Amino acid sequence: MTYMVNGKSFDDDPDPGQCLRTFLRSLGHHGVKKGCDTGDCGACTVWLDGEPVHSCITPAFRADGREVTTIEGLGSPGNLHPAQRRFRDAPGFQCGFCTAGMIMTTATFSEAQIEDLPWALKGNLCRCTGYRAIEDAVKGVVGVETAAPGKAVGTSVGAPAADDVVTGRAEFTMDTRIDGMLHLKVLHSPHAHARIISIDKTAALAVPGVHRVYTWEDVPRRRFTTAIHTDHLVDPDDTFILDDTVRFIGQRVVAVLADTVGAAEEGCRRVVVDYEPLPAVFDPEEAMAAGAPQLHGEGDPFARDPVRNILLEIHAHVGDVESGFAAADVIHEGTYFSPRVQHAHLETHGSIAWMEDGRLNVRTSSQSPSIAKVKLAHLFALRPDQLRVFCKRVGGGFGGKQEVISEDLVALATLDTGRPVCFEYTREEEFTTASPRHPMTLTVRLGARADGTLTAFQVRNVSNTGAYGNHGGETLYAGGAAVMIYRCPNKKYDAFSVYTNTVPSGALRGYGMTQPAFAVESAMDELARALHIDPLELRRRNIVRPGEPLVSLHDGPDDVVFTEDGLGRCIDRVDEALARRADDPSPGPGWLVGTGVASSLHETAPPTEHISEAWVTLGDDLIYEVAVGTVEFGEGTSTAHVQIAANQLGTTPSRIRLVQSDTDRTGFDTGAFASAGLFVSGNAVLGAANAVRDRILEFAAAQTGVHLVMCSMDDEDVVCGDQRISLAELVARAAARGIRFTAARKAYGSPRSVTSNTQGFRIAVHQVTGEIRVLYSVQATDAAVVINPAQVRGQVEGGVAQGIGFTLTENFHVDANGAMVNPNFRNYRLPTYADTPRTDVLLVNSSDSVGPMRAKGMAECCINPVAPALANALHDATGVRCRALPLTPERIYSRLGENLSAPTKA
Repeated sequence: MTYMVNGKSFDDDPDPGQCLRTFLRSLGHHGVKKGCDTGDCGACTVWLDGEPVHSCITPAFRADGREVTTIEGLGSPGNLHPAQRRFRDAPGFQCGFCTAGMIMTTATFSEAQIEDLPWALKGNLCRCTGYRAIEDAVKGVVGVETAAPGKAVGTSVGAPAADDVVTGRAEFTMDTRIDGMLHLKVLHSPHAHARIISIDKTAALAVPGVHRVYTWEDVPRRRFTTAIHTDHLVDPDDTFILDDTVRFIGQRVVAVLADTVGAAEEGCRRVVVDYEPLPAVFDPEEAMAAGAPQLHGEGDPFARDPVRNILLEIHAHVGDVESGFAAADVIHEGTYFSPRVQHAHLETHGSIAWMEDGRLNVRTSSQSPSIAKVKLAHLFALRPDQLRVFCKRVGGGFGGKQEVISEDLVALATLDTGRPVCFEYTREEEFTTASPRHPMTLTVRLGARADGTLTAFQVRNVSNTGAYGNHGGETLYAGGAAVMIYRCPNKKYDAFSVYTNTVPSGALRGYGMTQPAFAVESAMDELARALHIDPLELRRRNIVRPGEPLVSLHDGPDDVVFTEDGLGRCIDRVDEALARRADDPSPGPGWLVGTGVASSLHETAPPTEHISEAWVTLGDDLIYEVAVGTVEFGEGTSTAHVQIAANQLGTTPSRIRLVQSDTDRTGFDTGAFASAGLFVSGNAVLGAANAVRDRILEFAAAQTGVHLVMCSMDDEDVVCGDQRISLAELVARAAARGIRFTAARKAYGSPRSVTSNTQGFRIAVHQVTGEIRVLYSVQATDAAVVINPAQVRGQVEGGVAQGIGFTLTENFHVDANGAMVNPNFRNYRLPTYADTPRTDVLLVNSSDSVGPMRAKGMAECCINPVAPALANALHDATGVRCRALPLTPERIYSRLGENLSAPTKA
């Protein structure tokens, strides 16, 4: 067959049944991304004779004799296509994994399509941006600014990798080819709970191309936890690489290594496993009951109460809640449920391993290569110098890649065979085997006097950690922050993290606080209505204020700096914004209109130890190299680190070269999660940049004989009094004396500060169908000093969009046997452009942060108040109080008839 790809003609024959996407990627066109395999996400979009097509559902043979254009053929960094330039300058991306497909789709748009983006963009998904930035890119809105020397902080400069992202040249994990690479696939358990009696590999090993079949007997018998934290003791070591007992449908049973993905998959189908099914339990309340099936057994040293399947339980109180309830004029009690939610990052989990000079190299899609290295060294008894772990650009994370779930198998296979090995999750495996958000059931009981003063605050939280305890304990502790936000002398928090025979739960944006925020903020709204007090006014009367203890799980000392009332100002800003939109028209007859608000507090780093080390060096080429271990996956820390360094060194971002996320080339870094990529790693970069600046100035002062206080830096020179000496000359003089301008600094996640958020919605609910339309969305956030305004806005918009998704449309459905039954984008129902409203982002500046330049991380906390604000707006419009998510039309419709007589706003 004859193909024309990006203007070059060649003859080739694709494999039988091969889709165009895999064919193009095999030719090295890695800008064509793999996101879904079903034509739902658009990340693989290319042009076929000038028309955009989803290449994952286009057979490769259909391109025979036709012209194919990929993102690499559209333009280059030095010669951008107008669409690429618009996406760079908006900026219209965050992680960038969807960007090539977005550009290839939108570059063909007519004016009519631009005017109807909800329809025109129906085939392209973005999980990061909230779509406003993409709309700006399509319409040519420029948001990127140019920073003057030493003035980078506070400027919306572009991402360092922007040109590479928009041209498809930015490397993600799987965007490489290694000669002789083998492929690994996994056989998953069909049982929710079973003991493996035997495994017959014979037929699998007979498949042409199959090299190895690994079972539990072929792997190191070392326990570990897949969760990533610096202090590994906060998570239970209850997991094996492969086990002889399976505890959820989808658990990996066998790993097959072969020359091709197809051969490995066929090998999995040929493995014969004899199981002894065991009793299973799926509901955490039932799992805690006497006589329930035990998942890990009485011999498990990691469970708090293995007989009752309890990984961890917390019982904490301040004051006496019973006396508080006795003093209350009004008591509200309600039980609220938040289900599983999938991260749905468009880049699936994946890793590649190979040997080089006797060392194991692992290239992976992770939020923490440093801790992944620690875990692999433990599992395979390797010295640190025998192992390198690194990341390229990561295609979204949201907490889902705060796990080691692909790296261990590729390391095993490469150490065994000496061959390069690749393991890439399918989209179905992401849904059925990766770690979703913890389902939580929370009972909230509040007592208050008639004037709204809280007298008692009691929460019972039952969290379903699934079959394994990764993140189960830490998210349970994090949930205690939900009782921090309101001042009350009597508080009680009882919480249980419970093992069940379901997919293990894990870290997801909001990390254990999103579910309690839904419960507490819904309960506060219900209490306000029982008291006949405006919900925002009730919050104003009870929010914790500077100088008051942030009482959550104990009344002991903490390391949190809290000196300004950012939350009060967030509430006021949202109140004002909603008032301005109060007279906006409703969609028409049959629609009921209401407003809802909710707030949250979020500590700017985790309470467990978080460490980062940064190195800054002025090179002979007069470029400052900043080396830091933090990964870039759309949260914008790379841009912020460059801005911080440029600001302190008196230069522009163009003179900063960033090296990151490579254990051979950077210092230790706990990882990019819990907003610590800015808060902790940013402080490390700040310290190292300041140290290099001081060394340059001290050397210049000595060289010129001018007192140090009279010396300052600008872009290319050092000014000492009335003398000016170039950096080039200083570097040469220093080199002659064996001096290098370099420094390393470490930062730790202590002390910490607090980020505040208030979300407001004005919605319309159709009284016949139960459909919800968001008419207006606004979030005020205490951003402290803003490093990059465009990025902060984008993070908040993306977090709100993600929150709207899991509140209204996303449905992680598990059947009666514990199996996830809708493992694809189409049936899971990710929000599209048409489903996602624009959000007004109101930045409330404060100075109580101890972060770099007094900044606070924004990427995580913005999601927490979204669900309760929507639930509160639904009740305001219809009188329907939904205490379980998602708020689907059928759930609302089933109850609308009961509440149509309730007071509504129209």
